[in-house]
Amino acid sequence: MFQTSTKDGVITLTLSRPPVNAISEEWVRGFEAKLDEFASGPQFKVLHIRSDQKIFCAGADLKEVRARMEMTDGHERMYAYVAAIQRLYFRVEEMPQVTLAEIGGAAMGGGFELALSCDLRVAANEAKVGLPEARLGLIPGAGGTQRIIRQIPPCRAKEIMFTGEQISAEEAVAIGLANRVVPKEQVLTVAKEIAGKIATKSSLVLKLLKRTLRDGADMPLSAALPYEQAMIGLVLDTADAHEGCSAFLEKRKANFAGR
Repeated sequence: MFQTSTKDGVITLTLSRPPVNAISEEWVRGFEAKLDEFASGPQFKVLHIRSDQKIFCAGADLKEVRARMEMTDGHERMYAYVAAIQRLYFRVEEMPQVTLAEIGGAAMGGGFELALSCDLRVAANEAKVGLPEARLGLIPGAGGTQRIIRQIPPCRAKEIMFTGEQISAEEAVAIGLANRVVPKEQVLTVAKEIAGKIATKSSLVLKLLKRTLRDGADMPLSAALPYEQAMIGLVLDTADAHEGCSAFLEKRKANFAGR
């Protein structure tokens, strides 16, 4: 279901559950196992998530969902299933490394919720994204209602969820749901280029910067500014800060050590 490769500080995790990367209980467990593997393995700076199918991820496996709902303890099973996906996506969101979703095709429901939990999103021009759960008599349950409304104007987020409409890649970029839209044949190349640029930076600085952005977003400005100042104080004492400034003045490439 998953394939991985590592190069120059970037781990590429390829979703591979034909034909549409539908999310099953086994898929969730497999994804969790990969994150465990990454956490205990060699250091890296970027997690690049992509698909080898025509679409990125179609969301929940509806055959499995319906079968679970028809069981005598269906409510409890569904609650546990949704909770497991929420935990998985929160774990992706909280990773100290930068996460990048390469959306080469449709990303619907839980598939789009996975992309929303990533820091960056690059989409192919033919890709579509959306939260269509209302069309199925359901609501998004893997963090979609909370993440989308924190990233775009609430009125637009509500329209997307109330109607269950599909959003083009171009509109996703225009309203702030994706970083870039590129031709289908270039999406992998562009995603790798962005990941590669990020991977040249200090792993320590990336971790502290991500933490500052995430934590500060939930604070009033009066608290967020001193928090940022405290983080700057941490960075100034690092070997990487000295190396970065020296490299700039000496007109050479910085050799960051992550400390």
